[in-house]
Formats: sequence, structure tokens, C-alpha cells
Amino acid sequence: MSQSRASRTLQVAFRQLRPAPRLKLSDWIEGNIHLPEGDTAQPGPVTLYPYQPAIADSISDPEIERVTLLKAARIGFSMLVTSAVASFVANEPSSILLLLPTDGDCRDVMVSQIEPLFEASPALRDLLADDSHERNTLLSKRFPGGSLKLVAAKAPRNLRRHTARVLFIDEADAMEVGAEGNPIKLAEMRTMTFANRKIVIGSTPIDEDTSHVIRAYNESDRRVFEVPCPGCGAFTEVQWQHIVWDEGKPETAAFRCPHCEGIVEERLKPRMIAAGQWRITRPEVKGHAGYRINSLVSPLVNASWAKLATEFIAAKDDVGLLQVFTNTVLAEGWKTPAALDDSALAARAEPFDLNRIPPEVLSVTIGVDVQDDRLEATVCGWTKNNECLVLGHFTIWGAFTDLSTFDELAELLRSTWRHPWGGTLKVDAAVIDAGDGEHFDQVMNFCTPKISRRIFPGKGMFGTRPGFAMSKGKKVGNRLALIGVDTVKATIFDKLHHGRGIRFSDSLEPVWYEQLASERRVIRYIRGQPTRRFERIGRVRAEALDCLVYAHAARQSFKIVFDQREAELRSATAPVRRSIASQLPK
Repeated sequence: MSQSRASRTLQVAFRQLRPAPRLKLSDWIEGNIHLPEGDTAQPGPVTLYPYQPAIADSISDPEIERVTLLKAARIGFSMLVTSAVASFVANEPSSILLLLPTDGDCRDVMVSQIEPLFEASPALRDLLADDSHERNTLLSKRFPGGSLKLVAAKAPRNLRRHTARVLFIDEADAMEVGAEGNPIKLAEMRTMTFANRKIVIGSTPIDEDTSHVIRAYNESDRRVFEVPCPGCGAFTEVQWQHIVWDEGKPETAAFRCPHCEGIVEERLKPRMIAAGQWRITRPEVKGHAGYRINSLVSPLVNASWAKLATEFIAAKDDVGLLQVFTNTVLAEGWKTPAALDDSALAARAEPFDLNRIPPEVLSVTIGVDVQDDRLEATVCGWTKNNECLVLGHFTIWGAFTDLSTFDELAELLRSTWRHPWGGTLKVDAAVIDAGDGEHFDQVMNFCTPKISRRIFPGKGMFGTRPGFAMSKGKKVGNRLALIGVDTVKATIFDKLHHGRGIRFSDSLEPVWYEQLASERRVIRYIRGQPTRRFERIGRVRAEALDCLVYAHAARQSFKIVFDQREAELRSATAPVRRSIASQLPK
């Protein structure tokens, strides 16, 4: 055999031995992933949305260590995560860790997403099906060359037992910093021994100041998805201010180009999205790809501009719903104001009080703050839409140790008020601050025989807690209402900042508004993590704010059938109060 012929033979042999070019993750997904029947709207082979290939390819790019997705709902991140996990299992066997907020989330993702996708995809079938391995469990699977573990952020101690080359973190903003620290940072520490580690974090944002995903995105190269205007061709990141519709007709919602002012109808949206592209706004950042995308460019039918406009109209007058819209549709963090303006709040006063109750008020609660020489009580009315009307405020002078002081409070709690429809309103619930020390026993003694009337002793609890929760105990009468004061204050500040949800009687004194604005929201770093706190401004008294917090908490202590209450008030029949002692959580 001639030398040249031998050389050519060797070249052919080497070409045959050379591994095939590495597929981009986006190509591999479209060639191998099948969505299962029943669990998805579009079962069968996957076709990625126009904005998804770049995200997928960053996950498979060896030059990129971190990928962050600041996302809305309805953009397909869960499918990308599951598909990326499948790619590592099939092509790059590794130790893979998937961090989710709760144990329930871990079970749901494994049972309803990962296992069905593996079973539906011929290229993946049976890769995770080896139940004979003694260390396999529902949330921990071993396969040749690697392992897959799903861990809940609520149990961060579990992270100590695991190391991982590949870390996926889904819904990061739903993960709370606990006594052991930030679970996200703890999970990242478990990847430190791998030079070729991959960290992928995605989440809808929640609070702008404490958001894990917003902070991670801000550390990245900050990519934004822009689409071209069919009229002028200019590219724009579609945001909510670009969506317009005729008054009262959300079905006419369309995109207004900020460059040419042209109106683009919904029917042209697919063409715009198909021609969209990602733009890197911080090219100096290397190795960390960050993506920001909202629901306005989702091709899903339920994310049409008309649907989203309808959702906005339903949410705009309810601060709680508006935050959900801001987080899950616009992919923006919610901003709670740092401080309140007492003069601006007082200027909102309206001509109503306990003697002029507006007809929309269908329920009454009271919040009581206990001081050494007086009791402060704020009376709130509540509408069907959960709007709070501050109807009045009372100061009961007298030492808290004097029984006659609490006798006056008892009289207030037994009060009834004539409703404009002819019926009678009573106090549906009240929370009285039990505090600590000397006040505690006095308040508990007062409330114990009245707890069946929803007269609760309350204790403020800081941190991320429910607005109202009963403490555990054997005797119902000795139990305490635990009030998540930071949670309730955040709700009150949001409502007051947006001018929706809380209205004021013109009977309130200027000092009441000063006390309402007595605190400001600050961000404190605890174990290196930003945490929202409310702190007193100077030496201003805070009784009005405390009373309003307790009145809000009291409203959370019971449910009401408003249609029935309306009927009672119109028939001049006083609301019937059922004993709830037997219904309290045990």
C-alpha cells in the first residue's frame, strides 16, 4: 500500500472515530424531548418558542457558568429546566441538584414533570427507571455516571449531604432565609469543588428590594428580549406602558410602538415574536448570562394582550391582586413605599363615621393597643371587596390594671350601629394587643371568656408570617392570636401608597394620621441577606398604626358570606354570630 493511500486510510479512520459535533441544547431538545399526553396543552415533540433557544444554549455553553432568568409566568421555564436535566442525564452524566421551595414542590415536579417527560421521550425512556438501586427514592435517582436529587429549600440541612456539578434553582424568590442562612447560597456552596459547575436560577420576582432573582439578574450581562415593530422596524422590549386599549374594551388591546407611535394589533404579535432577539446590555460581564422576559411576548393564548388587559382591569383596584399581576405578568418586583405622608393621608378624609356608615360597609372589626394609662381602639368597616373604612378611633383613659378601664372596652365591643339599609352592625372580631409582661395577664383574663365572640388576645410577630394565626395549645380559651405585623404593615403601606383599599373618616384627629405614618420601611441585612423591616421614625407614637394592624388581623380571623349579610341588613335583622370556639385550629 502506498504511503499516500495509507495516509488517506488513516484520515478516514480518524474521522470516523472523532466524536460527533456537540449539539446545542436547543437543537437536542427539539430533536429528543416529547411532552406527555394529558399533562400539557401541546403533547408530542417540542418546538421551542422564539425566545427559548438562546436560554437553552446558554445552559449548555461550557463558557457560561451561571444562567439567570428573571421571568414572568407562562413563558415555559419549567419545561426548559426539565429538558436541561434530561440532557445532562443522557449526554453529560453528572451530579445534578434541583432546589425547589418546599417538599411538596419537589414531589410535584418529579411526579408530574420529570418522570412523565422521561417516559414520553423515546431517547430518555428507562434512564431513570432503575428502581432496583438501593439508594433510589422518589426524590433521589441514580443513573450511570451521575445522580439527580430534588431538595426543598425549607429543609436546607439536607443540602449538607449533597454535592453537585449542576444546580438548578426554580422559584428562588419563594425561598426564605432561615436560621441556617440563605438556602440558595448554601446550595451554591455544594458546587464549589467542580471547576466546570453550572448554576441555573429562575424565578418570578416578588419584593423588589429583597428579590433573589433580581439581584442575580443585576449581576449578570442583563439580556432583554426585543421585538421589531411591523411598521418602522425598530426593536423594543415590550412593557406594560406599550399596551393600550379603548376605554372599557380590553378586547381591543394592542401594542403602541414607542418609536413610531404606530398601533400593532394582536394578530401581528406572532410575527413580532418570531423575529425577536436578545440584546446584551452589559457585554463586559462574562460567564453569567441573564435573561429578563415578561408575559407580553408569550405566544400562549392565555397570555394574549386582550387577556392580560382584562386581568389588569380586574386587579387594578385590589393591591394584593395588583402585586400578583406585577410579579407574574410583568416580571417586576413589588415596591413597598419606605414612608407615608400624614398630611397627604389626612387630605383623603371623607364624610362618614360611625353615625354615618356608608352602605357598602358590611362588617366591623376593632384593633386595640394597650398602654399603661389608656387603651386605644380603632373601629374599621369592611366592604364586599375587602376595602377598609376607618370609621372612628377611641381613647379609653385609665390604668390598664383598673378593671373599669376594660369595662369601658367591653362596652365598646358590645356596641351596635344602625346600617343605612335598616339592619344592625355588630363587632365581628377584635384583636387586643397582649404584648409582654404586665399587660399580658390582664389582656388574657379579659379575652378568655370572650374568645367565642372572636375577641382575641394578640401578640405581634416579626418576619414573614401570616397576618393572623392562632397559637397551639390544649385550651382554646388560653390561646393567643399571633399577628404577622411585618406582613400586615406591608399590606397597609401598599394600600395607602396606591390610594386604594383604605379610606378615612373625617372624624379622625390629625394626631391619628401622624401615628399612622410613624414608621418607615427599611432594608436590614441579616446574615448577609436583605430583609424588610419596619422601624419607628424618631419618637413619634405609633398607636394608630398598631390599632389598624390589629383591626386588619381581626378581619383575617373569620370568613363572611356577604350576600347573606346584605340580606340580613336589608331585612333589618341583626347578624347572627355563631360561636367559633369549636372551629378554631387545634
